[in-house]
Amino acid sequence: MDRRRWWRRPSPPDRPGLWPRVLAPLGALYAAGTARRLARGRAMAHRAGVPVICVGNLGAGGAGKTPTVIALIEALSARGIPAHVVSRGHGGTTPGPLRVDERRHRAEAVGDEPVLLAAFAPVWVARDRAAGVRAAEAAGARAVILDDGFQNPSVAHDLAIVVVDAARGFGNGRPIPAGPLREPVAAGMARADLVLSIGDAAAQAAFDARWGAAVGAVARVRGALEPLQTGMSWRGLRALAFAGIAYPEKFFATLRAMGADVVRTLALDDHQPIPAPLMARLEGEARTLRAQLVTTEKDAARLAPALRRRVLTLPVRLRLSQTAALEAALDRLFGPQA
Repeated sequence: MDRRRWWRRPSPPDRPGLWPRVLAPLGALYAAGTARRLARGRAMAHRAGVPVICVGNLGAGGAGKTPTVIALIEALSARGIPAHVVSRGHGGTTPGPLRVDERRHRAEAVGDEPVLLAAFAPVWVARDRAAGVRAAEAAGARAVILDDGFQNPSVAHDLAIVVVDAARGFGNGRPIPAGPLREPVAAGMARADLVLSIGDAAAQAAFDARWGAAVGAVARVRGALEPLQTGMSWRGLRALAFAGIAYPEKFFATLRAMGADVVRTLALDDHQPIPAPLMARLEGEARTLRAQLVTTEKDAARLAPALRRRVLTLPVRLRLSQTAALEAALDRLFGPQA
């Protein structure tokens, strides 16, 4: 069964649909397990000597956390604050703590997102998040950005930002496996300091209408992902596009909106390895179609260096709006910006 179809579909509480109703008891057990783990861990959480900013979400799958981390790195840099990132390194095999070198480390060892983020700031991969934070502190970090650590209680947060895709919101509002959530919305909002919703104006309006009451008094920041202007024109480019992100269709739609002639698409699983035989097949198809291979920055991080030079990437960046709540939170942590 295709869970994503009904995981992501908002539904009235009194009409949840067949599968969410059948799986609701398992969802309740999953949510209770998350709550117990958080309660046990909070008493032993590592309290860092520098501010820790957690960037996370409530649901499984992508919400825009990596662009959010990049935006935070840039915001802190503008304040003169050298930030380090601590990541579990999803998809990698290295337990860490290990500082990532994007020129030396491969995604299969440290994860694709750390390789991408290491171009912007020092990044530490650590399955033990507290050990990663200690390593960052010892290396001179004046702030730590904890990537995807909202449900991990091992490190105390000074600022917790919940990122949500405005178009999808919190899906059907139910915990895994009855829905996409790692914990109920109310439980997550009780620990959140800021909610960052990412999407265009229509998606933001839909999110406000569906989830505004659930977010309640938690401070809001809004933003949208926009292609980074590199000086290249995409109009008329014949493209064979592939992506292994949470929602590949968004990437394909962005390419088309920029004028690319997308003649073939391949949607991979999130973080899926891209072995040489698959790339050889794609390169053969691209030659037959007289098309250029195009992918995302995160997918490019999983390619062998020699292959990256033959594949175009479309980078996107987060443009924040209505940032007063974020600026106020950073002022509290680091003092007013000069």
